[in-house]
Amino acid sequence: MDERPVVTCFLRSEGEVLLLRRSDAVGSYAGRWGGVAGHVADDAGRDRDPETAARAEVEEETGLGDAVTLVRRGASFPVEDADRGTRWVVHPFLFDCASRDVRVNEETTATAWVHPPEILRRETVPRLWTSYDRVRPRVETVREDRTHGSAWISLRALEVLRDEAALAATGRADGPETAERAGDDWDALVTLARELREARPSMVVVANRIDRAMHAVTDRTPSAVERAATEALTDAVSADGVAAAVAADHVGDRVATLSRSGTVRTVLDAAGPSAVLVAESRPGREGVGVAEALADDAAVTLTTDAAFGHELAAWDAETLVVGADRVLLDGRVVNKVGTRAAALSAAEAGADCYAVCGTDKVAPTADWAREERDPAEVYDGDAAVDVSNPTFDVTPAHAVTVVTERGVLDAAAVEAVADAHRDRSEWVENG
Repeated sequence: MDERPVVTCFLRSEGEVLLLRRSDAVGSYAGRWGGVAGHVADDAGRDRDPETAARAEVEEETGLGDAVTLVRRGASFPVEDADRGTRWVVHPFLFDCASRDVRVNEETTATAWVHPPEILRRETVPRLWTSYDRVRPRVETVREDRTHGSAWISLRALEVLRDEAALAATGRADGPETAERAGDDWDALVTLARELREARPSMVVVANRIDRAMHAVTDRTPSAVERAATEALTDAVSADGVAAAVAADHVGDRVATLSRSGTVRTVLDAAGPSAVLVAESRPGREGVGVAEALADDAAVTLTTDAAFGHELAAWDAETLVVGADRVLLDGRVVNKVGTRAAALSAAEAGADCYAVCGTDKVAPTADWAREERDPAEVYDGDAAVDVSNPTFDVTPAHAVTVVTERGVLDAAAVEAVADAHRDRSEWVENG
């Protein structure tokens, strides 16, 4: 049997993935839906690294090569086609995609951005769901990610619930998928939802968005959970986008920021400031990637965390824009460590400080956690030294203005949102 290594790539945007319908110009499976796909070998038959092949196919088939960021490369697996005498060795990839402006070539007759469970219901190339299964988010994605902001992580939590509910509803016939739980009934999905909402205790948006989905379930079936998770995901994407649009109307032309927040990035894209000051944001140094991403569109200055407070004044910042991992009942904001010092410095320098987030980041309780990181990131010597390496700090309410999809939240509005979140969390006790 002829063995051919191939790539299958999923481009993800707003919780959906791009599917392409194959034309007669391709050599196999014409008329079926698939991801971006192609041979690992190039047109001259020369071997390539699978990731190199994946990126080349994304550019050739969609024109989105510059818009994608690799999220995960999945384990390869074989697909045997006895009728063709071919054994495909599939290398799956998942990319986040910053654009939906798809420009197809002759190999595609139609495109569709769909929630991935749609793969289970369409006529697709063989084992397409297996490819997605190898790269889709899991509970561990939510629990272990230390790179992305809490809004991004909350979307992944909803995707896990959506995908597992869809599998429970349709069955697991398409290959060696690994369930997040034992069983496919209501109780198993409740267990999964509880595990997801507790995966990141410091990120209240994860629990709030899982609560929003489970509270909306109309009947205790996997299909109802899938529908509710999908709707909650769509609403979450919309809320984050509207919050960013509202905030964009408030920022000045010289904007400072720290850490990495997808919502803040959307604010900056919409506002189009001429200059941006970015703190490197140790220990993860997420700010470095943010500075690189903004460099083509603004004059970017990257500085150390220690110098950030001074630079806010010396650089003449008009606005400090940050994300928020949690808004407390009294209006204080929990965010990446360094936010407190930056906000207080901004106030002293006469710059406005905005924390931009969806209302799902309002906490229903006053609790918050520092989420200690590995002490070795700060000190790994032998001296008797206690290490404090928190992920988050808390900024006083007087130093920051909270901007959401509902506009600016005052104390009364925060309390009302918190009350609604508490009501939606009742499913946890009721099952």
